[in-house]
Amino acid sequence: MSARTYLLAAGAFTIGTSGYIVSGVLPAVSEELHVSHATAGQLLTAFAIAYAISSPLLAALTGRWERRTLLVTALGVSAFGNLLAAIAPNYPLLLVARVISALGAAVYTPGATLVATVLTPPEHRGRAVALVFGGLTFSLVFGVPAGSLLGGPLGYQGVFALIAVVSVLAAVAVRLWLPRVEAPPVVRLRERFAPAADRRVLMVLGLTVLACLAVFSVFNYIAPLLTETAGVEGAVISVLLVAYGLGGALGNWAAGRLTDRFDTRKLLVVLFSCFTVVLATLPLTTTTPVSAGIALFVWGALTWSANPPIQSWLIELAPANSGLLLSLNASAIYLGVGLSGVIGGLVISWAGLLPLAPIAALLALVALVMLIFALKPQDPPNALVVSSPPSVGLAKQ
Repeated sequence: MSARTYLLAAGAFTIGTSGYIVSGVLPAVSEELHVSHATAGQLLTAFAIAYAISSPLLAALTGRWERRTLLVTALGVSAFGNLLAAIAPNYPLLLVARVISALGAAVYTPGATLVATVLTPPEHRGRAVALVFGGLTFSLVFGVPAGSLLGGPLGYQGVFALIAVVSVLAAVAVRLWLPRVEAPPVVRLRERFAPAADRRVLMVLGLTVLACLAVFSVFNYIAPLLTETAGVEGAVISVLLVAYGLGGALGNWAAGRLTDRFDTRKLLVVLFSCFTVVLATLPLTTTTPVSAGIALFVWGALTWSANPPIQSWLIELAPANSGLLLSLNASAIYLGVGLSGVIGGLVISWAGLLPLAPIAALLALVALVMLIFALKPQDPPNALVVSSPPSVGLAKQ
């Protein structure tokens, strides 16, 4: 794999850490700004909703931008948002800072994914997508725990300032070592959004929303769930979450290679089938620390393995507009994340913690049924076959 793809993944790691870090410093934010944990948690929701709404809009507005410039700007916006968060004297300004950071993330993640596919031969495109998303996965494994540990000596302001510095360094690295990548041919706004109305695209986006809703409605409350099922808390839960993250990293890596070898839809059917079973049985498989670690590792692997085939499927559906579709998919991810807190909270209020995972598995089952219907030969011959990369090209530096 090209070293430039690893650079794009490093940027994704920075963006991912920026997005998820609030969960690691939430207690400090709550204490220092004198707000409740629930109010501090809205910083996560604000980031997710801002990302979901802005990603396709910004993709359309920046459609003519040269891609390297786009990525550098996105990292710069993220750096500014995190710097503002570091100096914010009150909660409202911190909320604004999180929205600004989300705008940068909403541009970078789909943009980096598309550039990675341009810089990679078609037969390795799935691996390139997996590598970029691997940066996001490792932000959960290393970035968030590191931020949580540094939150003690540095305070949450210092953590946000550190992310801002790393974002600037990533922007400089992208500017120096990434080649110019021209934007796709200019098309009218209506034509640009036309693929988003395709029923196949809508189905893929629906799958993404359902999958994220199923995953994060449980993951948001995994700490109290593990306390109830396995009787663990504190440092043990942190170790178990690392097991989840390591599983996610391995699943993402393996799925990238499988995506290059197998039909994306059939691969997703297998993954969603296993994922649904694991999610439904989570209260039964997390009764001891050891079994919980194994269950979370497997759950993380299956969860994050869905990203490469879904991203590749969208690129196959509309190569010329893949940038927009990847942005829409990123919005779908964060829409699912944003809704998960609400759905999970309602389930807990209504039925308690233990039924949460089985109810979330029902959402995964709906996604699985959608996938099975997608296997029917309803598409024109070769409609999903792409023999060349998206219509974006390298330019002379």
